[in-house]
Amino acid sequence: MHILSRVTREVQVSAGGVYNLGYHAVWCPKYRLRVLAGPVAGRSEGLIRAKASGHDWRMMALEIMPDHVRLFVEAHPSDCPSPIASQFKGLISRRLRAEFPHRRSRLRPMWSRLYFAATVGAVFPETVRRYIDRQNERSWWKERAR
Repeated sequence: MHILSRVTREVQVSAGGVYNLGYHAVWCPKYRLRVLAGPVAGRSEGLIRAKASGHDWRMMALEIMPDHVRLFVEAHPSDCPSPIASQFKGLISRRLRAEFPHRRSRLRPMWSRLYFAATVGAVFPETVRRYIDRQNERSWWKERAR
């Protein structure tokens, strides 16, 4: 009975059913250029949060590194991972080019066509959130950033 009450708090209910779909998505700038730093990273985070709230996607974790973005988002079953990643990438690319004209040469085309997406179901969401939050703590990443 205790497990059931825990599960019911984590699922979302809609008119068509009950679901708990989480996606771990990763995408990179073209040629892995380190363009997501400073004010560009801050603005990217704001755009991602606005897009997620506009679609009623629950953001569980977000990490913007200089050369990639990691996102853990819970979405409705009608939302597939490919359009989710495409919508985030398209919005960020358009807005950053308009707001940071001095960076246009480094932001065109901004994103690689590829992305990584994995469903999160057999793993607790806290595990994925902890993984994304600790990306900056890895020693090999600190060495590579120098």
